[in-house]
Amino acid sequence: MAKKRSVNPHVLGILLVITDSFFFSLMSLFVRLAGDVPTLQKAFFRNFIAAIISLILLAGSKEKFKIRKGSLPYLFARAIFGGSGLILNFYAIDHIGLADSNILNKMSPFFAIVASIFVLGEIPNKVEILTVVVAFIGAIFVVHPTAGVASLPALLGLCSGLGAGIAYTFVRKLGNRGERGSVIVAFFSCFTCLMCLPSILLDFHPMTAAQWGCLIAAGTVACVAQFAITAAYRFAPAKEISVFDYSQVLFASLWGLLFFSEVPDGWSILGAVIIISMAVFKWYYTVIRPKKTEGAAS
Repeated sequence: MAKKRSVNPHVLGILLVITDSFFFSLMSLFVRLAGDVPTLQKAFFRNFIAAIISLILLAGSKEKFKIRKGSLPYLFARAIFGGSGLILNFYAIDHIGLADSNILNKMSPFFAIVASIFVLGEIPNKVEILTVVVAFIGAIFVVHPTAGVASLPALLGLCSGLGAGIAYTFVRKLGNRGERGSVIVAFFSCFTCLMCLPSILLDFHPMTAAQWGCLIAAGTVACVAQFAITAAYRFAPAKEISVFDYSQVLFASLWGLLFFSEVPDGWSILGAVIIISMAVFKWYYTVIRPKKTEGAAS
């Protein structure tokens, strides 16, 4: 009888990261397709669905809604920076190309390296500093700073990556403290809804059935993406598979071309290539190079 072959955890982790990227790119598409709905209203409904699902999961868990002692300040920090980054990302999605808004948001891993100095006390080595500097140069090409006022949405898109990078650093801080992932997701989703709620109450924009459908779809696919990325890092370390998250830019470029006839210009393409190249180089330096060294030594 043939021996049953098991799935390689590393391969499964990569497939889950790509799945996460696919569904997050769909979220960007649905946010754009929702049309002239205010940014804060879009952000509210995107997080409302995630809040409901995560609260249901917590209610069915053994520890219920218990938060570990000392976690609350870090939960607030993660929610404030993450919520601000998400809102800025949604604004960028509505005002620049899907591919550009996605690649600027994907500056978050590089901003996380800088944030880790202050939040985690982790000092980056020379290679990590180099990747941050070169990736930032790539972001400058995408932003087009010489465009003057027209570059404001792109600059805000870059700031969305900054917010996300700092938020991910606090997620790691919470993980090191043993806080549950479901608590982190629920707190972030509920807090972001509260951030957006005053705008909803004061100036609610009536929506068509199609716009309701797009925002419900955005929240749903974002939940699927969140579950996929959470599962991915159970199968393989983040440093080994996170580079594949940049496939989101490829998916977003495809949706931009198919639905909005968006073709990135040469500067944006150059900037994207630089940023993704730095991510791949960092992955090679952190993961592949040490394995080759160990193999040669043995």
